[in-house]
Amino acid sequence: MSDLMLGLSIIFMTLFILAMTGFTQENLKQQQQQVEVTKQLAEKLKVEKIDAEVDDMTGSVKISDVQLFEVGSYNLSQNGKKFLDKFGPIYLDTIMENKSIEPNIENIIIQGHTDSQQFKDARTPDEQFSKNMFLSLQRAYAVQDYILLRTKYNKKYDKKLRKILIVEGRSYSDPVLNANGKEDFSKSRRVELKIRVKGSNIAKLFGMNFGRN
Repeated sequence: MSDLMLGLSIIFMTLFILAMTGFTQENLKQQQQQVEVTKQLAEKLKVEKIDAEVDDMTGSVKISDVQLFEVGSYNLSQNGKKFLDKFGPIYLDTIMENKSIEPNIENIIIQGHTDSQQFKDARTPDEQFSKNMFLSLQRAYAVQDYILLRTKYNKKYDKKLRKILIVEGRSYSDPVLNANGKEDFSKSRRVELKIRVKGSNIAKLFGMNFGRN
């Protein structure tokens, strides 16, 4: 019996190591593909002189509230609309036309962020957070609505975009910090666009289907 258990343990460990190796290689391949798309996106935005901060590794794009909105509002400014007229098609078309990463996109997330400065009529910390949550969410919705309804991206991607687009408000829960570790108010007020890529998991690599019908 002990020999049988030892043999089964060795087989299991071998399969586990093989699975982990495959898991790592697949994740690395996805990361490389995401980096490549990020480079393409950054280059196109630079050529068009679009002022947006692109994370080299993740492809996350940060756009300042000053670029997009009227002061203290979720209404897009005229400059914000012009910005999105150029940005929207470049962003969506660059991502969706890349056949190495497009099938693996789980979500494109549009997030609104605010700073933690006090609203004049907020009387409690909870009310302050709630008002910022509303503002951040409405700003994210405004960006999504304008890009989808007004910009000239390739409309053949509409069906999939309706399945993968997510809009989120984060209030002031994810501030940008300066070199001294303090909140940078101007950089904290932003809209971010992020790509969430489908991840591998051990159950999938073993051919299992836990928790699914």
